[in-house]
Amino acid sequence: MANISNSPASAQHFTLVHQLRRRIRIVAPTLRRDLERTYAAEILLRKHKAVRRVRVVPDLGSLAIEFDPKLLPREKLLQMLDRLIGNLGSGPGSSAAASQAFDLSGPSHDYTMGLDGMTCASCALLVEMMLRRDPRIEQATVNFATETAAVRGKLSKDALVSLIDRWGYTAMPLGSLAQRKLMLEREERRLVEARRRFFWSSVLSAPAIAIGMAMPHGRIFHWLELALTAPVVCWAAAPFFAKAWKLAKQRSANMDTLVALGSGAAYGYSVIALLTRQRELYFEAAAGIVTFVLLGRYLEEKARGRAQQAIRSLIDLQPLTANVLRDGVEYNVPIDEVVVGDVLLVRPGEKVPTDGTVVEGLSTVNEAMVTGESLPVVKEPGHAVIGGCVNGAGAMKIRVTAIGADTVLAGIVNMVDHAQATKLPIQKTVDRVSAVFVPSVMVFSGLTLAGWLATGASVSTAFSHAVAVLLIACPCALGLATPAAIMVGTGQAARRGVFIRNGETLETASRLNVVIFDKTGTITEGQPRVVDLINQSSLSDRELLAIAASAESNSEHFLGQAVVAYAREQGAPVYEAKDFAAVPGRGIRAKVKRREVFLGNAAWLAEQGISLESWESVAESLAGAGKTPVYCALNGQAVAVFGIADRARDNAPEAIAQLRRMGVRTLLVTGDVSAAAHYIANWVGIDEVVAHARPERKLEIVRELQGEGALVGMIGDGINDAPALAAADVGFAIGSGTDIAMETADMTLVHGDITKVAEAMSLSRDTLRIIHQNLFWAFAYNTVAIPVAAFGRLSPMIASAAMALSSVSVVVNSLRLQRRH
Repeated sequence: MANISNSPASAQHFTLVHQLRRRIRIVAPTLRRDLERTYAAEILLRKHKAVRRVRVVPDLGSLAIEFDPKLLPREKLLQMLDRLIGNLGSGPGSSAAASQAFDLSGPSHDYTMGLDGMTCASCALLVEMMLRRDPRIEQATVNFATETAAVRGKLSKDALVSLIDRWGYTAMPLGSLAQRKLMLEREERRLVEARRRFFWSSVLSAPAIAIGMAMPHGRIFHWLELALTAPVVCWAAAPFFAKAWKLAKQRSANMDTLVALGSGAAYGYSVIALLTRQRELYFEAAAGIVTFVLLGRYLEEKARGRAQQAIRSLIDLQPLTANVLRDGVEYNVPIDEVVVGDVLLVRPGEKVPTDGTVVEGLSTVNEAMVTGESLPVVKEPGHAVIGGCVNGAGAMKIRVTAIGADTVLAGIVNMVDHAQATKLPIQKTVDRVSAVFVPSVMVFSGLTLAGWLATGASVSTAFSHAVAVLLIACPCALGLATPAAIMVGTGQAARRGVFIRNGETLETASRLNVVIFDKTGTITEGQPRVVDLINQSSLSDRELLAIAASAESNSEHFLGQAVVAYAREQGAPVYEAKDFAAVPGRGIRAKVKRREVFLGNAAWLAEQGISLESWESVAESLAGAGKTPVYCALNGQAVAVFGIADRARDNAPEAIAQLRRMGVRTLLVTGDVSAAAHYIANWVGIDEVVAHARPERKLEIVRELQGEGALVGMIGDGINDAPALAAADVGFAIGSGTDIAMETADMTLVHGDITKVAEAMSLSRDTLRIIHQNLFWAFAYNTVAIPVAAFGRLSPMIASAAMALSSVSVVVNSLRLQRRH
């Protein structure tokens, strides 16, 4: 990504902030905090056939635009933008002063923060809007269901924490497992506090409601109602009033505002009515409002805790202490005191405290909870171990290689956290509705009061209906509809060994209709073995093998690793290799013992001007048997060919069959020779094969299919798959593959089980179905309930109960994903 400090000379109305080949981001001072002009720019840009996607941040006057450079070159797009923004005219503000107040030249950082103090979906929307107003923050999404924020910006972690604290919320970085544990413990304490407030509120409200419904004669009962209700409103409802007051000072409102207004107005009116000897009192309504809302909050907290069980079970894998060996003495220390380089003793049956490398001992480790591998894995000196896995029957000493946020387990948890914190495109529309929902309800409540008074109704009747409107409205149901389902869906995926990078991936995966598979390491086990060596050089097989293995010793490719493994099996030495270079999809070159060595496919050797005419029949024979020919040339002459076979995964045919049953088209696209590719494809049931595909060809195939209107999933594991993984609508990386592939992909199949592709797509479809159900019921509820309350068909107490249950129903409906998957 390029950071552009100045706009092009032709751009007078904006600053070009970032640019890629197919995406740019600009900031236009005249659009800052001008919703009308910013969204007008968005609508006009979307009409252009070359513009694929537009994302706007009105608070910053920022537009991020994805476009097709073939249809609209970047320079023409910039010129068009300049004219467009200029024609829209000036807005109310400029970002220049704000930008100059901060240093925006440094690198951007990604943070996942836990947030405390949010009581409804409007809180999350408020925090998100305030974050986006800060010029240092490039991107921010806040998720009420998980109480997390995903933030990208040019500010430090401490600065971000203090920024959020300033608005009355508490922020906690979630980088390490220890921090995540503290967040979960805080959530448990909040659940206990919610239960306590609800318990005492219900104990006091029950007799108050009974008195109010029985309507006994005598003012003593009214004073008793006052005494019973006072603790409910003044103590149990105190958090609602405190948050409503904070928001009022910020000229904002949320669900707490509605509850505080409804219960406070009912209680205040009743006190005045009691003192002035009026007959209409609403003490029971004030108490009932608070009690039912507290019940809803308690059930909501409990359901959210269940939904986060997947995260909790992952975090609980890490032990609290470790046995550290220092100067020959064993110390049992808290896990947070372990540092990289420490040597730890892991006894039989204990959990491995953190990531490390075995330095002494022989054992087996059960990695099932992290990788999905059902059988214990043998570990000996030099082998890597993952923190959280259970040691078998042997004792081991391991040297720590990663701690805290850098461990595999913390990375998995952070990936799930990030996926749950991001939003689907449909959520953006919901946010816009929620932003105006509470103020609109307050206005509608005022109109209800005025309307009933205008019809001649008593003040008491008009007041009761107005309060019912305040209480029946429920932005929380709307706000929870999407994030609650995403939280459960991504959590269920994580428990099954599929880690999803962000929420948008869920929506896209649900609509995939084409899936492309790489061969080696994806359809096959990724453990190729040399089964044939045809040597026509003057060297012995052992010496030739030593030279070839030495050249391949620095290669990450499976075929190169197979040559090295075969050399070790045959006892061939490995020499120092110089001037090593690897060309993805082709092969490698190096210098070994003063010989120039080339290993790779036919196209690679042909590019070096090396003739392979005498090897064609040998290569065809190997490929026809499902073996991949790897040629070896020394000093410009082909001297040998290795026949390498890689067994198809046992579950590959079932994985393809599952996708076919879902109506998904499958392709095998590989850099291997055609005969070997067709041999594997026929075995697993794939009809369409593209062989001899270099990385750029794989990328072209993805784009060609997308050009035909297909939504494409790409599954791969190597460096040569990274471009196609990045270009695909959804990239699936094999967990045992290279780091580059996993960093590029949208989903990671932890242990390489490709049947998880169909499972992930099925889960995505079910998650989207639940989201649509949630949104339908949330919109339907508010559409029907508010007018019913306005026309006097619901008492304030019944309205508050219905509001509480609507939020709970959304979370409970989302939890159905746990039973279905």
